[in-house]
Amino acid sequence: MRFITITLLLILSITNVAGQTGAISGRVFDELNNEPIPFANIIIENSDLGSVTDDQGNYTITNLKPGTYNLYASFIGFKRELKQEILVFASKTTTIDFALIKDEALLDEVVLQTSPFKRQTSSPVSKNRISASEIYRNPGGNRDISKVVQVLPGVATTISFRNDIIVRGGAPNENRFFLDGIEVPNINHFATQGASGGPVGMINVNLIKNVDFYAGAFPANRGNTMSSVMEFEQISGNKDKLSGTFNIGSSDIGITLDGPTGENSSFIFSARRSYLQFLFEALKLPFSPTYNDFQYKHDFKIDDKNELTILGLAAIDEFVLNEDVNDGVTDEDDINRNNYILANIPINNQWNYTIGANWKHYSKNSNQSFIISRNHLNNEAIKYLDNLEDPNNLLLDYNSQEIENKLRFEHNFRSNGWKWNVGTGIEFIKYTNATFQKTEINGSVETIDFNSELNFSKYALFAQTTKSFLDDRLALTFGIRTDFNSYSDDMSNPLEQISPRLSASYAFNPKWVLGFNVGRYYQLPAYTVMGFRDNNGFLVNKENDISHISSDHVVTGIEFKPTNYSKISLEGFYKKYSDYPFLLNDEISLANLGGDFGVIGNEPANSTSKGRSYGVELLLQQKLSSTVYGLISYTWVTSEFQDKNNIYVPSSWDNGHILNIVAGKKLAKNWEIGAKFRLLGGAPYTPFDIELSSQKEIWDVTQRGINDWDLLNSERTGLLHQMDVRVDKKWYFNKWWLNAYLDIQNIYNSETDVPPYLDVRRDSQGSPIENPNNPNAYDTYLIDDSSGNVLPSIGIMVGF
Repeated sequence: MRFITITLLLILSITNVAGQTGAISGRVFDELNNEPIPFANIIIENSDLGSVTDDQGNYTITNLKPGTYNLYASFIGFKRELKQEILVFASKTTTIDFALIKDEALLDEVVLQTSPFKRQTSSPVSKNRISASEIYRNPGGNRDISKVVQVLPGVATTISFRNDIIVRGGAPNENRFFLDGIEVPNINHFATQGASGGPVGMINVNLIKNVDFYAGAFPANRGNTMSSVMEFEQISGNKDKLSGTFNIGSSDIGITLDGPTGENSSFIFSARRSYLQFLFEALKLPFSPTYNDFQYKHDFKIDDKNELTILGLAAIDEFVLNEDVNDGVTDEDDINRNNYILANIPINNQWNYTIGANWKHYSKNSNQSFIISRNHLNNEAIKYLDNLEDPNNLLLDYNSQEIENKLRFEHNFRSNGWKWNVGTGIEFIKYTNATFQKTEINGSVETIDFNSELNFSKYALFAQTTKSFLDDRLALTFGIRTDFNSYSDDMSNPLEQISPRLSASYAFNPKWVLGFNVGRYYQLPAYTVMGFRDNNGFLVNKENDISHISSDHVVTGIEFKPTNYSKISLEGFYKKYSDYPFLLNDEISLANLGGDFGVIGNEPANSTSKGRSYGVELLLQQKLSSTVYGLISYTWVTSEFQDKNNIYVPSSWDNGHILNIVAGKKLAKNWEIGAKFRLLGGAPYTPFDIELSSQKEIWDVTQRGINDWDLLNSERTGLLHQMDVRVDKKWYFNKWWLNAYLDIQNIYNSETDVPPYLDVRRDSQGSPIENPNNPNAYDTYLIDDSSGNVLPSIGIMVGF
């Protein structure tokens, strides 16, 4: 940290080198068949600068001062396309391609409104696009997309140090992620198996062009989700020369390289490694995490009608305990806190990867995509009583793997004004789980000891069609999908998982649009649920007729665009859940879990849980057009699931009120400042059963408080509110550029009450003290806890 601070102070004295210029080049083509569009106009917005494409659809704009530009392309018979916040450097040429959509209604090149808020007729509600620049500059986001999407309406998170994405009251395991059309099971380090969260994002924003975030109205080609879909579009490697970016921040260090690998191919690669372990050891924290991630993309233009993209994403996560943390510590509260954490957190190691290829073939009036991929998660955890590595003290030994091999085919075509997407998919699944765990079940100590292996196949069929009417004012989209698999007879019938969806939008004029969506969506239970066995080796949950989870959505909203770069939208939503896994030991819905580390769903369950969520969202947004940008989002949401008595009670994601305010300004000499205020209503939690938790035999195997599920979510955390600020400064030179930033989270040091934790009183040797009134119990006590610290972060990025 000291080195980074000194370095930042030194570079602030650097002055820009005058006279350097950059360029933008690219290609304009028909989005459907990849045919070049000659003589298209490429214009830098609010300037006289531009270009015209040649007979191959190529263009170049030169002599551009380094900075940020908005760029649009237009041609007769095609819809105008805007690319916002294009970064131009003197050190390399920026490549921007335009895939224009044909519109026969445009008989001549009239002046049309061009807006970054692109209207998508197939998903007219619940969709937002985030550009890479918005991710870079988000205050408190630390260049992590999971933190950036939290400012969007309907999105909440947990108070703890995690990236859980909670959309419209849904659990963190209800989200799906796609990288250039290839599914990625999780985008966070130290992921919770059976859910989707983790403390740190593993996708490097240096490789991202933009992100489409769907909170509903999911396309038919995206299945197995009930709360959100995130589509990441990556940039392509530099086609002219080798270039790169080196970045160092408060938590990790990384490098990105890209360049040509031939006349018609290019690559981009990044690698990052954290050094949090040094900071945690210096702060005398009882655990030490280390993460590494790697990201790769290779583009090949085989010929004018065939393109191939190969990509990879991988992470290695290591988590160890600092057993010497109390050496030299004299404060009793710090010692007790460290001992409690050491007793609760297992040693956890993970690695995972996704590799895939997307071959796209263009025909005269259609295109086809063949997508093949493989992802693999390995998750290990081990824990001993009092950290003594003795087989007699073993409390947890867990090893699980999830392997998916996937093939998907999509065919896009247009016929008589109808836009079609049809396709199919198949997946081959292998899941293994070796679990040894001593735990509490129904008030007594039980030992779980099983080995499980599943091998089954998943299948999907889908089709979606869109057509506009009334001079493009009215747009209708109908989609249908079915998912089925070979796991059990109940889930093998494709007619049981028919998933229809209908979207409609009506534009009263270019500024006002009314949107609507209704649909049914299905999701497979987590593999931890499907693969659980009892100690005799029986697939308990298969015998319990576990089935697909279903969720019915209704969304309606209205959107108003006062200007090309501003938008006001108001949406209402209702989600109804059925057939959610209900955990039989604790008698709670799995929908209430997923916001903590470890594994969820590895226990007996059936498909009887029901739930609902509903609310209203308001969004006011000003995209960056010149120097100012801002966003205000407000959500009122209610999320409820039935308890064991079939009574609706607040779910763990029932935050009530969510408010975000973001504002920023670009200043002279490439300075930029931004601030974000966030308010999150208190989340429900379940208090402890202190009498049960204090029993010696129970505490010796759990070493934590046991929740009293009869009081499910009867308490709430405090109201969370904090402000983050960020300052950026950029320098552009002839052959390189530099960006330095200061990012401060929770600048006014707000603290939020979080659930207390239960601990035992200990003697001078650290051994638990017996309850003087009960020889079979320890003397336990509740410790109030809070979350919230000022977290400054300094970073430097150097590009060449």
